[in-house]
Order: sequence, then structure tokens, then C-alpha cells
Amino acid sequence: MLKPYLELGQIVSTHGIKGEVRVNPWCDSPEFACIFKTVYLDDKGEKPVKVVTSRPHGNIALMKLEGIDTVEQAAAMRNKILYMARKDVKLSEDSWFIADLIGCKAVDADDETKIWGTLTDVSQTGANDVWHITDENGQEYLLPVIPPVVIKTDVENEKVYIRPLKGIFDDED
Repeated sequence: MLKPYLELGQIVSTHGIKGEVRVNPWCDSPEFACIFKTVYLDDKGEKPVKVVTSRPHGNIALMKLEGIDTVEQAAAMRNKILYMARKDVKLSEDSWFIADLIGCKAVDADDETKIWGTLTDVSQTGANDVWHITDENGQEYLLPVIPPVVIKTDVENEKVYIRPLKGIFDDED
């Protein structure tokens, strides 16, 4: 099951004296972090906080949260994780949240009985993402996320279907 609330970033410090916080975004960009009108202080959506204002500032996002009006109140928020509601974002058809990919089984696209391992991390390299696939022995393999290799992604069933390039896995020629 897909999580309804995902980590957006972490409050790392204050900004100014009127209660703004500096958020280190754990998403694609500070601009993405700034699209939300409400963020949450828990992963269940039980502690919503209205975002009064937000703006990108270099590689961070500056946010003014409702009820945080002084530098002291903002300082008390340091190290808190902010969450976003999945329902507040529409992803394009071929896009997924990294949190949804982590834990998916890497299944051979040509032989569904063969499981290459589990997707354990994603590196964003610029040209294309790289999936870290860890097999049952703990060996990690790096898989480029390109159309000839990633055939199908089914995060609802926690599976990604791949056709590895020769040489990625040890038993390849």
C-alpha cells in the first residue's frame, strides 16, 4: 500500500526574526517543497500546519508556518521533519516518488520467476537516475533507469520489471 504522507524535508534552522524556518527539502527541489499550502508534523496527517508563505532560497526552502511567529518558536522547530500529503501532488504518468520505489522487487521482465533483488536506493545523477538493487546476499548492483532497462514500474504491487544490460549482474556474460 502506498503511504498517504511522505517526507518533504527537515527544518534545519531559523531565518530572520519573524518565525520563518529554513527547510532542507528531501524532494526534487526547493521549488517543489514550496507548492504546498499545508504540511504535516507527522506521517499520519494528524498534525497539519498551514504554510503562510514559502519561497526557494538557494538549495533550501524558506517557510512561514502558521502559529510560528518568533525566532524562538522557529528555533524550537529545528530538526522536525515535515510531511506532505500524496493527494496534494499529481505526478506525470512515468514518475514515482522515490519512497514508493524503495522496497520494490526487481523482477526479470522476460522471466517473472527470476527476482534480481530489492530496490534499496536511488541516486539522481542528472542524466538519468540509477537504482541500487541489492540481492539476497547483500550484494549491491547499480542499474541505469533508461527505457531499454526499466520495462515496467508497478509500485502498487511493489515490483519493477527490468531487462538488465550485460555485465550488470555477476551471472551475465
